[in-house]
Amino acid sequence: MSGHSKWSTIKHKKARADAKRGKNWSKLARNVTMAAKSGGNPEDNPRLRLAIDKAKADNMPKDTIEKAVMKGTGELAGEDYEEVVYEGYAANGVAVIARALTDNRNRTAPEMKKIFERFGGNIGASNCVSWMFSQKGVFTLGADAVTEDRLMEVALENGAEDVSSSASLHEVTCAPEDYETLKAALEAASIPIESSDVTGIAANTVTLDIDAAKKVLRLIEALEDQDDVESVSSNFDISDEVMAQLSE
Repeated sequence: MSGHSKWSTIKHKKARADAKRGKNWSKLARNVTMAAKSGGNPEDNPRLRLAIDKAKADNMPKDTIEKAVMKGTGELAGEDYEEVVYEGYAANGVAVIARALTDNRNRTAPEMKKIFERFGGNIGASNCVSWMFSQKGVFTLGADAVTEDRLMEVALENGAEDVSSSASLHEVTCAPEDYETLKAALEAASIPIESSDVTGIAANTVTLDIDAAKKVLRLIEALEDQDDVESVSSNFDISDEVMAQLSE
C-alpha cells in the first residue's frame, strides 16, 4: 500500500480553508476544461466524467462546472492550457511525478525546479522516473467502514486487481478502464469511499522513517500547492506508526 494513498486519506479528512477551496476549484475547473477538449459528453468521455466527479465531490457549483465544460468544447472563450509532466526525486531517492496544466510553460518550469530544490529534491529529465509508474484506478476506504472479506468480495467481482489493508485503511486498485464499474459497485454495496482517482502507481516503493517522511511530504505538499499542478504521484511508503505521528 502506497504512503501517498495514506497521506491523501488524512488530508481528505481535514477541513479545507475557504481560501484553499477557492484555489482548488480553479484547478478542478481547469481539469474539466482540459478533459472536455476530447468531447463534452461525460457519458462518452471517461476522463471528463472523472474530472466532473472530482469537482462535484469538492462542492463546485453546477454552473461553474458547465462553464468549464463549455470552455473545453469551444462554446465559451477560455485560456489555452497544455499538459506538462515534471519528474524528479525527493529525499531518500523517492520518485516524484507532477502533472500540470499551464498556459505558460516558461513560467511554470522554473517554479517547479525551484520547489524541488527548495525542499531537498531535484528535477530530472523526461522519463527519469515515469517508467516506474503505471496508471491505475485507486480507491481508499476507512478500515472500519467495511470488513476486508466483504470488500474483497465486492471488489474482486467488479474488476479490482488488488485489495490491501492496514490498521487505518483499505486500498483497492484496478485498471483505468474498470474504474467506473468498480466505483459504481462499491457505491451500490453501500461501501463508503474516502477517496478515489485514476493515478500513477509505482511497482516498487521506498519506506520512510519519520524524519525522511517529513522531508518528502513537505515537497509533495509544496508541489500540490503550486497553482498549475493538477496531481502528484510518488513511490514512498510510510508505516502506520509513522503515519500516526504525522497525523497528530
